[in-house]
Amino acid sequence: MDETDRALIRNLSADARATTTALAHSLGLARSTVQSRIERLEARGIITGYTLRLAEEYERRQIKTHVMIAVAPKQAGGVVAALGKMPGVTSLYAISGEYDLIAIITAPTTEVIDQAIDAIGGLDGVARTNSSVVLSTKFER
Repeated sequence: MDETDRALIRNLSADARATTTALAHSLGLARSTVQSRIERLEARGIITGYTLRLAEEYERRQIKTHVMIAVAPKQAGGVVAALGKMPGVTSLYAISGEYDLIAIITAPTTEVIDQAIDAIGGLDGVARTNSSVVLSTKFER
């Protein structure tokens, strides 16, 4: 990966919907060159997908909750698969310590959060949970 690839990734990180033509213009390259570089980065597994970032105002209206999850031995795979299918679970992290996983739930109301936490607690293999509602985000990078 060279500096041009890194610049291309920075531009795509800022706007994943940027057209190949716009990217080519900002990088001073031919559109076909940019397209080839994107295809090569995808083939190498460096770019694995494109994402959506929501407007700050919309995000502020959402409630985020961190749910720490203790999983019974040998049942982590099933729990992870089930959590991956839950629409409110936006991120899942394996952690060390007393708990095994942290799920991030994002929802519009506390009722939806409550239902999601109940659903997580009801999964086969979940021994216990501990949740914390995010009151405010001080910074995010």
